[in-house]
Amino acid sequence: MPAYQIQEHKFDMVVVGAGGAGLRATFGLAQKGLKTACITKVFPTRSHTVAAQGGVAAALANMGEDDWRYHFFDTVKGSDWLGDQDAIEYMCKEAIPAIVELEHYGVPFSRTEDGRIYQRPFGGMTTRFGEGPPAQRTCAAADRTGHAILHTLYQQSLAHDAQFFIEYFALDLIMDQHGACRGVLALDMAEGTLHLFRAQGTVLATGGYGRAYFSATSAHTCTGDGGGMALRAGLGMQDMEFVQFHPTGIYGAGCLITEGVRGEGGILRNSNGERFMERYAPSVKDLAPRDMVSRAMTIEIREGRGVGEHKDHILLDLTHLGPEVIHEKLPGIAESARIFAGVDVEKQPIPVLPTVHYNMGGIPTNYHGEVVQLREGNPDAVVPGLYAIGEAACVSVHGANRLGSNSLLDLVVFGRAVANRAAETIKPNGDPGKLASDACDASLARLDRLRNASGGTPTSIIRDKMQRTMQADAAVFRTGETLADGVRKMREIHASFADVRVSDRSLVWNSDLIETFELSNLLDQALATIVSAENRQESRGAHAREDFPDRDDANWQKHTLCWVDGAGNTAIDYRPVHMYTLTDDVAVVPPKKRVY
Repeated sequence: MPAYQIQEHKFDMVVVGAGGAGLRATFGLAQKGLKTACITKVFPTRSHTVAAQGGVAAALANMGEDDWRYHFFDTVKGSDWLGDQDAIEYMCKEAIPAIVELEHYGVPFSRTEDGRIYQRPFGGMTTRFGEGPPAQRTCAAADRTGHAILHTLYQQSLAHDAQFFIEYFALDLIMDQHGACRGVLALDMAEGTLHLFRAQGTVLATGGYGRAYFSATSAHTCTGDGGGMALRAGLGMQDMEFVQFHPTGIYGAGCLITEGVRGEGGILRNSNGERFMERYAPSVKDLAPRDMVSRAMTIEIREGRGVGEHKDHILLDLTHLGPEVIHEKLPGIAESARIFAGVDVEKQPIPVLPTVHYNMGGIPTNYHGEVVQLREGNPDAVVPGLYAIGEAACVSVHGANRLGSNSLLDLVVFGRAVANRAAETIKPNGDPGKLASDACDASLARLDRLRNASGGTPTSIIRDKMQRTMQADAAVFRTGETLADGVRKMREIHASFADVRVSDRSLVWNSDLIETFELSNLLDQALATIVSAENRQESRGAHAREDFPDRDDANWQKHTLCWVDGAGNTAIDYRPVHMYTLTDDVAVVPPKKRVY
């Protein structure tokens, strides 16, 4: 192997990823006086948070009755009792100050007549512990909320002198012999140089792995790089079987049509023109949680009431809303529908289909954002020096199914939580810890192997097989048979990576090599997802097994942990769900049947 030169940098904290979670952590850490680096493979305002449309949940009660305890109840119920109730309490309570802070930092929220933050209804958000009318809880900046938040957080990070390393690809976590994280090795894609970022704390904020599927609302950059690095470092991933399908991706294109459309009064219709959600969720109709709406749409299509030549999609009707509502509240949606579906939403409905949208699973953490693992019987053992936040993490505030507008909240609250935690536990300009001289050797050997990979199969072929297998066999409805078949195929596809071919040998702007690294991260997580899904013999939230149609709390109210090694071997264990709260301000919600 040739000698690779590595440039070393020392920081108090290093954040990998510059989406909403990464930027909230970056600027929060810098604000606390910690020397902070943010490494990102795309320019920060190109991160995928920019695509979040509908809004961010917080019980501000600006437009009607609300209380953070109602938000807590809805999130526990939405999670189908797989969410950790201590973390959910923390998120829902901290939502209120976190959103007020965002407003003060400059997020241009839409306004009510009297100047307060505008809030719209979203699926599964109710009042009076599910007994009252839908809550108007989702704070919105028209239908471009993620865009507004991302730009504001980037400006704040620059204002607080955080250092950015833009278009750097994180290759691997660098762990010491005691299992503590001491930093991260990254490739400067523009110059082809290697950089070791030494730090007292490393924060993974790398987003989800939606591109493991063929049709996803995720950007092509959503390759779960943090999860891939965690698995290679010998850490287990949690609840990977729970993949959210957003009910309304544009048919054919997969682009997202926000739930905010239904929050503003949009209606799903089948080929008979019928508002079919009245049959499935009589009280909340089109504003049922996403897993339920996706399954209802799939059932309508299966039973022959789909729309179009192949009867394979559903219509989302906005025509009755009127031009004023569309221009003021949903301008971006009108534009997306025109570009990607050729539809004028004032006159025609939008063709939609459930599309992979969010990963509930990820790197297990506690509510401080510290990564935890199962160690010597302790299910909450903290991995020293390592944090994870946002979609890359599984705090588990979302459990088996995330409620719409809780993801932007997750980013902001836990990005802020990591900054608060680090301020308590990390000394500015402290020692980033000792590293063995060979600490980077395994990572460099992998880089060299992939850079010179001369097998018979291009990256794109393996990626396509993986995406089609996941789309077919780990979809909205699952059976033991399709999952077993999917596991067999995914193991073969994972093994075929040994035969990958990279045609460009350089290190400068080598997109072929970067896509190969990304594929490696995706393959590990795709395998963890489908193996975990085959293992869980019940239906809960987004995981719907036709051969086990009921939720089984006696046997399965527990978090799955899944490890994947370099050879593609998998191992499974479990962590208990936290059925306790942090304080006496709110009572634990005991499991019951989840109906709306």
